[in-house]
Amino acid sequence: MFDIGDYVVFGTDGVCTVEAVGSLDMEGVSKEKLYYTLAPVGKSGSNRIFAPVDGKRVVMRRVITADEAKALIGKITEIEPLDVPDERKREEAYKAALMSCDVVQMVRLIKEIYRRRRVRFAAGKKLPAIDERYCNLAENSLYSELSLPLNVEKSRVEEYIADAVGM
Repeated sequence: MFDIGDYVVFGTDGVCTVEAVGSLDMEGVSKEKLYYTLAPVGKSGSNRIFAPVDGKRVVMRRVITADEAKALIGKITEIEPLDVPDERKREEAYKAALMSCDVVQMVRLIKEIYRRRRVRFAAGKKLPAIDERYCNLAENSLYSELSLPLNVEKSRVEEYIADAVGM
């Protein structure tokens, strides 16, 4: 169970702060069931997410620690790009990697799209919109999560990684 103030990754909504844990005062919702009230980090407005404490449909986990973030960055050059053998299932593979909420899968997805971008640009072709969309989603998710334990602004995480791996 998570506590108030914890940072969590909640599905594709990304990093959120746990604001409350308790029953919801809403019509049609059982008072017996407990929910987390989550506030997405870095998104202005009053958007709140209500997630069942016992929910299993959406991945919800703690944000990685500073040591885990540094270890991930330290092995980033060794992580293989996402393998997508069937071009017709490319979006499905991208979506599965994104929905896993796993930082290694995010790195694999980003590396695959970067690889694909280089190949297509060398052939004088643009990257398809689907690749751009999933790359943006994966980068946003990964950089948002890494920014917290590394105490780096999200907009500077890519630069932080490049410096760390000597690129």
